[in-house]
Amino acid sequence: MKVGIGQDSHKIDYVNKNKKLILAGIEFNEDFSLIANSDGDVILHAITNAISGVTCKNILGDIANDMCKNKGIKNSEEYLKEALKYLKEDIVHISISIECKVPKINPKIEEMRKNLAKILEIKENCIGITATSGEGLTEFGKGNGINVFACITVE
Repeated sequence: MKVGIGQDSHKIDYVNKNKKLILAGIEFNEDFSLIANSDGDVILHAITNAISGVTCKNILGDIANDMCKNKGIKNSEEYLKEALKYLKEDIVHISISIECKVPKINPKIEEMRKNLAKILEIKENCIGITATSGEGLTEFGKGNGINVFACITVE
C-alpha cells in the first residue's frame, strides 16, 4: 500500500468571460473561470499531484509544463492520463477535499465522481468528494479562488 497527497489552487478570474470553469473534467455553468495556463481544472491537478507523490514523477512541474507550452495541450485530463502511465499500482481509493465559496459543489458531486471513475478506470464508490466554504476564513472561502487536496491510496 502507498498513499499520495496532492494539492492545487487557482485564483478565480471574474473578468475573462471566454474561458469555462472546469472541475473534475465537468464544465460548470458559471460566469467565471480559473486563472491558469491550462484549463485550470484544480481537481485534476490535485489528483495528478497525488499520483506524483506515489510515483515520484513530477508531472505538473515538468511534463505538463512542456505539454502546455510546447505542444499546446491545455486539457488537464491529458496531464492526469500522463501521470497514470507511471502508476504501477492499482488505485484503491481517492479522497478529494475542495474549499471554495463558489461554485456550489454539492449539486455536481455525483457527476464529478462518475467522470473521475471513467478517467481513472475505477468504481465510483472508490471516490469521495467533500466541499466546504471554510466559513469564509480564507481567500478560497471568500470567493477568490479554489483550493483542492487529494489523497490517493494505491495497492
